[in-house]
Amino acid sequence: MYIYPENLKAKPMLWLWLLRDIAIIGVAALISVMALVQGVSMAPLVGTVLYAFLSIQVDGSSILDFLRRAACFLFLQQQKYEWRLEP
Repeated sequence: MYIYPENLKAKPMLWLWLLRDIAIIGVAALISVMALVQGVSMAPLVGTVLYAFLSIQVDGSSILDFLRRAACFLFLQQQKYEWRLEP
């Protein structure tokens, strides 16, 4: 039995993540565990957990989306301002 989502154009989700994020988290977790077993560092595991936390979707938006938009607004895209005098 398949239950259709309310919006058929919505992105596919599993629990709180998009399927794309689940795939990224899975591959990163595998690499992180392999690095931890080899004694390299714990940094990849911390990065994976941080990405998993930042990519949680709530009401169609995540913290990672907000940070991307904020970086584009503040640093990556030129802002255009037009000044005109009131007649």
